[in-house]
Amino acid sequence: MAAPSGEVSCEDFTEFQEILRVMRTIDDRIVHELNTTVPTVSFAGKIDASQTCRQLYESLLAAHRSREKTIKSCISQTSITVNSFQEERKRNPDNLAVMRQLRKEQTKLKLLQSELNVEEVVNDRSWKVFSERCRLHYKPPKEQ
Repeated sequence: MAAPSGEVSCEDFTEFQEILRVMRTIDDRIVHELNTTVPTVSFAGKIDASQTCRQLYESLLAAHRSREKTIKSCISQTSITVNSFQEERKRNPDNLAVMRQLRKEQTKLKLLQSELNVEEVVNDRSWKVFSERCRLHYKPPKEQ
């Protein structure tokens, strides 16, 4: 599943997590997808498993790239914001509002960075399941 239309907002972390949850639908449903589309040995002649696995591979790859791009984009945007608040704090060290905003943005940056780790776990799980079910039907190119 691709990113929702338009730019993803990085301002509200909770909203960002909800968008990622929706974007991870393909990974959440991969076992079901494979069970319903890749045939067992007894039904192997009725469905083109190699075509189905190829399409699923391409969908997974596109979803993973899209999410990684989204997460890294938000990390970049938030890093810029953190840097600007750090500069502001250097110019005005007694401003408590700037200090609060800086801490808030730093926390958000750490949460966004932790999403990269979550993404790695989700992706690894999906590729493992994909490989288990499709290894006999489709061999992905060596770009992964």
